[in-house]
Amino acid sequence: MASALDEDTQQSLAAGRESAKAFLRSIQKDLQKVFIVFLLGFLGTFWALRIYVWDFLKAVTEANMTPEIAEQTEIIAQTPFEVILLQAKIGLIIGGIFALPPLIYFARDELRARGMWPQSPVPRWKIAAIGLLGAGLFTVGVAYGVYAFFPIMFSFLAGFGLEAGLQPTYSIVMWTEFIVFLSLSFGLAGQMPLLVTGLSYSGIVPYETFRDKWRYAVVAIFVFGALFSPPDPFTQLMWAFPLIALYGFSLYLAKVVVTAKRSSDRIDVAAAVRNHWNVVAGAGVLGGGVLYAFYEYGGRTGANDLLRWAGSDWRFLPPGEGLGLDPVTAAGVYAVGWALAFAFVATLWAVYRDLDTTSPGSQYGDPTALDVSELDAAGVLAAPDEPFVEMTEEESVALAGAALEADAPEKARAILDRYDAIADLSGDGDGSSDGGDSDGASGSSAGGSGGSGGLADDVGDRTSRASSTFLSELTEGDDDDDDIGGYYTDLRFIFDSLRSRSFRIVAVFGGVMALAFTWLYLGGLATVRADLEARVPAEVDGGINIITLHPVEALIFMVKFSVLLGLIAVFPVVLYYAWPALRERGFVAGRLRQVYVWTGALFAGLIGGFALGYGYIAPGIIGWLVTDAADANMIITYQVSDFLWLVIFTTIGIGFLADIPVAMVLLNKAGVPYEALRGRWREVTVGILLFAAVFTPADVITMFMMTVPLMAAYGVGLGVLFLVTFGGRRNLSPPAEIVGR
Repeated sequence: MASALDEDTQQSLAAGRESAKAFLRSIQKDLQKVFIVFLLGFLGTFWALRIYVWDFLKAVTEANMTPEIAEQTEIIAQTPFEVILLQAKIGLIIGGIFALPPLIYFARDELRARGMWPQSPVPRWKIAAIGLLGAGLFTVGVAYGVYAFFPIMFSFLAGFGLEAGLQPTYSIVMWTEFIVFLSLSFGLAGQMPLLVTGLSYSGIVPYETFRDKWRYAVVAIFVFGALFSPPDPFTQLMWAFPLIALYGFSLYLAKVVVTAKRSSDRIDVAAAVRNHWNVVAGAGVLGGGVLYAFYEYGGRTGANDLLRWAGSDWRFLPPGEGLGLDPVTAAGVYAVGWALAFAFVATLWAVYRDLDTTSPGSQYGDPTALDVSELDAAGVLAAPDEPFVEMTEEESVALAGAALEADAPEKARAILDRYDAIADLSGDGDGSSDGGDSDGASGSSAGGSGGSGGLADDVGDRTSRASSTFLSELTEGDDDDDDIGGYYTDLRFIFDSLRSRSFRIVAVFGGVMALAFTWLYLGGLATVRADLEARVPAEVDGGINIITLHPVEALIFMVKFSVLLGLIAVFPVVLYYAWPALRERGFVAGRLRQVYVWTGALFAGLIGGFALGYGYIAPGIIGWLVTDAADANMIITYQVSDFLWLVIFTTIGIGFLADIPVAMVLLNKAGVPYEALRGRWREVTVGILLFAAVFTPADVITMFMMTVPLMAAYGVGLGVLFLVTFGGRRNLSPPAEIVGR
């Protein structure tokens, strides 16, 4: 049988096998040592988990809880071998991490021979310094998560769950993985200074990119914190502020090393301290004074009041309490520590200041590293050609646009003139850009107060031309409606019609989502749970016990449910704005008032189905399930996500089922014939499976339990259309143009 792999692939695999064999042969005599290190890491982790770690993590979880909440918080094992398998898995991972450094060390000769090891010797002190810095940052990040973030977060989660009638009964696997992975995220976040500095120094990502995009970094940090931390503002600020400060420190280190590299200057800490000894000494005195004022003038009391208001049990103790030191000695130690910390920050500033002001322009040893955005109009005109040679049209337009936003039209005109001049010299200009006169100075002056409007139009034209290049190449020659180019043009036309209204669409979606989440968060979840539990048959003792196996399981459900309601609410808005474009491109038929018919019919079906489900179907199904379990003498304990999704499926889900036949009739009225809906049942099935995979728990059976009723409703819709259209012979509207393509 012929091989399925081509010759080049087979040769690459053979070379890889030979490399692996040579690598293993080179370290064969040392594999026993590596295995011993691995075994020690595995056994040590296994022993530590049994003797110390579980109790430590439980203590961290309950550190900030009230005694009442801590008493009701439990960690459970769901299967007999769950704990020991979890210990073995963690032990294998830690053992592998322990064994990796000696493995690399023993294989250094083979790695060097294959060009995977630095050929020139690297001073060991530099390697040790980088390793110690990385380990220190990682340790600080993990310590912050374990000792500061987790106690407050778990206290909030457990208290919120109990208020909503949810028992905080965490699965040991989910609970451990949540703590471990979130701790690792803090530890890896602590590596941000090394990562940013390394990328900037190597030139992979310029320092200016990290500096200019700091707003995006701040937004990303807050978004990540909103997704992976409780929704209370105090916890989110505890997540975001340290990472923002760390990003600022990363920018500082990157600026220092990049400036030193570009100017070929050496970092001399001692000389910087001598040059700015007054600032360093003053910062040290200020640090000691801040500490003194904190304890002597009510700072400790104010901080403790703030912590008490935030619900934290942490308090700032008087000097020396808990350390076995008298107050005077402890205050002196604290003052020295703060003075050194302030002096250290001042030293960093001194180093930065000396590097940044060594000589005019020395920070740009490489002309291509010149940051055009930092120059004024005269500086742009006097700058060397290298930055503009490396510049693309999109970059020049972006720089000119930023200058216009900063009310500097002369600078914007100068940037466009310099780029056009370089493009003309290199033969890349197409003659279509009339960014200014051939004389850069006259163009600059023309872009003054009187010509800002024309300059803005020029920037807009260039932006449109640059952004349309890819789209035009994608659809070039694809005007035929039978191929993908024609469909792409139609979809782009429709999306362009929505883009100008995107703010309203996002506002409706975000507003409904925020209202739904706020209602659930402020007691709606507990209200629904109590109302449904009241409908349970009276002979079931104890009601329904609903537990959270994962610390943020209830919050994840609330977010998913809020997104679902936001999508439902935004659908008529999108349909209203997209209808003219849909009609123009032949997707639908009928006037705009059809949107009101669609909205009324779909919402009537949804609300009617919801009322039927909430009033009769959901209580009936839940009551039957609870009674069946009680008759078998079982303890009724449901996982919160499974129970609440059952409620959603049997309430709003009934409304969706009712809407499917209604929507099919509306589509037929809009120009989608019966034959098209009947012939596309495979695509509909795939779409329903994808929808179920996103909006149901991670369970295949549950996904199919949702898919089958939806497909049944689709079948009912086909039956209704068969009757209404007489088997497809009389559609409610003529087929839309898109159907014939």
